[in-house]
Amino acid sequence: MSKVAIVTDSTATIPADLRQQYDIHVLPQVLIWGEETLLDGVDIQPDEFYRRLEKDPVHPKTSQVTPAAFNQIYSQLLENDREILAILVSRKLSGTIESATQALEFFPGASIEIVDSQSVAMALGFQVLATARAVEEGASLQEAKALAEKAAPHTGVVFAVDTLEYLHRGGRIGGGARFLGTALNIKPILEVLDGKIEAVERVRTRKKSLNRLVELIEERVGGRQPVRLATLHANAAEEARILLDETSQRLDAVESVFTEVSPVVGTHAGPGTVGLAFMAGM
Repeated sequence: MSKVAIVTDSTATIPADLRQQYDIHVLPQVLIWGEETLLDGVDIQPDEFYRRLEKDPVHPKTSQVTPAAFNQIYSQLLENDREILAILVSRKLSGTIESATQALEFFPGASIEIVDSQSVAMALGFQVLATARAVEEGASLQEAKALAEKAAPHTGVVFAVDTLEYLHRGGRIGGGARFLGTALNIKPILEVLDGKIEAVERVRTRKKSLNRLVELIEERVGGRQPVRLATLHANAAEEARILLDETSQRLDAVESVFTEVSPVVGTHAGPGTVGLAFMAGM
């Protein structure tokens, strides 16, 4: 077991087998649904989430991982003589980094570092995996932190939503606000840029939006190798699978990961969202 422990949050959507393989510690974000408080991906899974979202008149809200949760994982890992590197969802999308930082007050002088991924979903996940793989090969805490910071500009997320309603409702719409009020048949394409959601363009049909996603990923990758790709989808598995297969083939991806967004991310993205996360050149 490496001395350096990698901590992230559930928005990263790293598949369970990879989390296990690389000893990655994941703290769940929080979903508040009426009177219930649910841990993301622990108390509620995506399938159940979308079934309930369709029928429940109460719309869920989200909250970041608490300082108490970070306090607990820090304590546990430090007691086992581990150093800690936390790579977390963009601070422009969530207060998670603030919670992680607040918890540091209880551990003065401890070997704990925090990195803002400036992203979400498997763009964050690829940063975590790259760092965890380096740690497995013997990277020190400071080397791992430097690698995580270097990885951020090599990753990205581009996605199409069925509606901007959910992003608008959750206050995460960012630059996509300029697409509000457009015709119902217009499918907005968005991306995470510099840690926040920005508008890319509007496409007239669902099919065209998916084709355009492939082109945009090719543009963002810009010929850099190696390429790693992952889906992000909210109750749109079939389209996500087709998108991943086609793009992986076109870009000769060395790693292709099929994931769906967690319930907390799905609360903001909304059902029908589909997109790709990538890491290129690392």
